[in-house]
Amino acid sequence: PERLPTSGSMSTSANSHSNVFLVGPMGAGKSTIGRVLADLLRKPFFDSDREIEESTGADIPWIFDVEGEAGFRQRESRMIDQLTQKQGIVLATGGGAVLAEENRQWLSERGVVVYLRASVNQQLERTGKDKNRPLLQTDDPESRIRELMAQREPLYRDVADLMIDTNRRNPRSVAQEINRQLHHLLMEADPQ
Repeated sequence: PERLPTSGSMSTSANSHSNVFLVGPMGAGKSTIGRVLADLLRKPFFDSDREIEESTGADIPWIFDVEGEAGFRQRESRMIDQLTQKQGIVLATGGGAVLAEENRQWLSERGVVVYLRASVNQQLERTGKDKNRPLLQTDDPESRIRELMAQREPLYRDVADLMIDTNRRNPRSVAQEINRQLHHLLMEADPQ
């Protein structure tokens, strides 16, 4: 795992450790790993995409069809703001949540941000036939994934306190590594 310079969230004391926010591309395993991590940490788990679907009564592809990506991103920002104000949670964000500067700021200020990295091949394997991913409904999903990563990778890195590789790893192993890294961060932030 790569330790990244913090984007301000670690200076706010051990209290910032009460929330863990997972960012990364589609197919990195944010939702699955997030559930396992939440169990491990004994914290409630939230998935921003599922919360958007529950609050609107519509699935993500329908929202994209009706409101376009811009409409979806507005809903996503409102949900990220709402969820990151909770205390003691694990949150899996959508792959594009980092696009809005306000989302990055809320994530950084309100918890520890963990960037779950995944190779283009892993993303393709895990998302290739998933019809619930509107941005990948194209003739060339691999090119689209590469394009999204070129745009988003710097933002994931910028907002992250920790970066964990998920390639060819099971969710429990990744969650345990995140837990170990969080413990180290906590010790660094509050050495008593």
